[in-house]
Amino acid sequence: MSNKKSDTSFLVQGSVLAIASIISRVIGLLYRIPMTNIIGEYGNDYYSCAYEIYSMMLLISSYSLPMAVSKMVSARMANGQKENAYRVFRGALLIAVVTGTAGCLFVFFGAGFLTELFQTPLSFLALRVLASTIFIVAVLGVIRGFFQGLGTMVPSAVSQILEQIVNAIVSVAAAYILFGYGTRIAAVIGGDQHYAEAYGAAGGTLGTSTGALAALAFCIFVFLAYRKNLKKGIARERRLNRTQPEAYGSVLKILILTIIPILLSTTLYNLVSIVDQGLFKNLAIAQGNTSDQVSQWWGIYSGYYRVLVNVPISISSALATSSVPALAAAFAKKNMDQVRRRIGLSMRFIQVVAMPCTVGMIVLAHPIIKLLYPGASDLAGSLIQAGGISIIFYSISTLSNAVLQGIDQMRIPIRNAVIALAANIAAVPVSLYVFNLNIYTMIAGNIVFSLVMCILNGLSVKKHSGFRPNIVKTFVKPAAASVIMGAAVFGVYHITYKVTGINSVCTILSIVAGIIVYAVALLLIKGLTEQELESFPKGTFIIKIAKKLHLL
Repeated sequence: MSNKKSDTSFLVQGSVLAIASIISRVIGLLYRIPMTNIIGEYGNDYYSCAYEIYSMMLLISSYSLPMAVSKMVSARMANGQKENAYRVFRGALLIAVVTGTAGCLFVFFGAGFLTELFQTPLSFLALRVLASTIFIVAVLGVIRGFFQGLGTMVPSAVSQILEQIVNAIVSVAAAYILFGYGTRIAAVIGGDQHYAEAYGAAGGTLGTSTGALAALAFCIFVFLAYRKNLKKGIARERRLNRTQPEAYGSVLKILILTIIPILLSTTLYNLVSIVDQGLFKNLAIAQGNTSDQVSQWWGIYSGYYRVLVNVPISISSALATSSVPALAAAFAKKNMDQVRRRIGLSMRFIQVVAMPCTVGMIVLAHPIIKLLYPGASDLAGSLIQAGGISIIFYSISTLSNAVLQGIDQMRIPIRNAVIALAANIAAVPVSLYVFNLNIYTMIAGNIVFSLVMCILNGLSVKKHSGFRPNIVKTFVKPAAASVIMGAAVFGVYHITYKVTGINSVCTILSIVAGIIVYAVALLLIKGLTEQELESFPKGTFIIKIAKKLHLL
């Protein structure tokens, strides 16, 4: 019984982080609406370019730290080594300060050169504002990774929500103020440069910095409160002479050896977005499109399509984050049965969420865009319809990346990411020049990359863990319930729209109907068991309702 509780406890923690991620994404989605209305499609392009470069530097400087810390802390805590777990934290903090400072300085002083590479020179203002965030997030990531390694996702979850709330308030306010400032500069200088949009985008990135700073302050407060108990545990451990403390040199060496493969695989996995931006913009301009047209296309793609599609994918990222310490702990004890059970539970959980999100996004693409962005181009909805399927592929590949890292197969995601990235790079010019897909080229590239990564990672997980998914329960039943839901959502929307003609009302009613229909359909076809529902947030309450309705 304890094994079963242990198997599902990480799902509960993953659910906490997933819920926080959803709330954070929703907040992010909501504040992007007024911010997009302020800075426009050109401003979205500047914001996106700066954010992509910042994200890549964050990946290189510190993004791998939280996962490495959580993995190493979890393995030591599983063996009762509190002092060594604390030494991992302190060693990682030193690395974060060094790499975060280096990344901050490089981005600040190299902003002009970096943005020129991506044919978006005016985004240098936004990028410079983001520079300090690299240092802040590096330190923040170590503290979050430490608590994740201890088996609690609550500090990470709460700090994420706090970060986004502050981000939302500051981003909108600063975008509005700086857009006005940029307008005045443009009036003085003259010409057709989009100074207002550039300054507005810089205001948007200011929210990212202040949000990260607020999250760091919260995490430091929680850590200081926890440190007293930790030091008592370490003192007790020393009295009992349970373990030999690891030398800091050894800790740093292991950290670096753990960070490097995670860094390479994560960087390559996320490199696709920045490679796509540089490749597409340069090729599209060489094809004869104007820089303004390309900028507008990219603003629609990054400001609408990617923002919405990333909401369901964030759930997979949250579960992947929570699964690494759990898998590392089981793997450290050489309990492969438990490893396979945890992989299976994670995969099923993700498919239960990713499949209905994919179908719902495709069916309601245009209504959702009209609801959130009334003035947006129809192209935004069409992009979501064309690329919605990548939600499933990205969800699986994100989880399988984490699984391979959790079972010490950290080089394999690097190899798989290289192959997938090469396939993506090959798909972009073919889609653009042969099929003339303009911005749909990015959709084709996303699907190719995520599908190749999904297949290769899946084969690798099977080979190195022995895990074989139950195809019917993991994929077929969620897919069947999602199709039923999709048909219901389509019908509800079009029927209510004929009656009311109000898109917002019809979209919300359709989403609510879709959630209910999907839940009922999934339970009726036995897509979830009572034990699996118990691992969900408020699982006991869900079970009571389901039994009253004779769905279980």
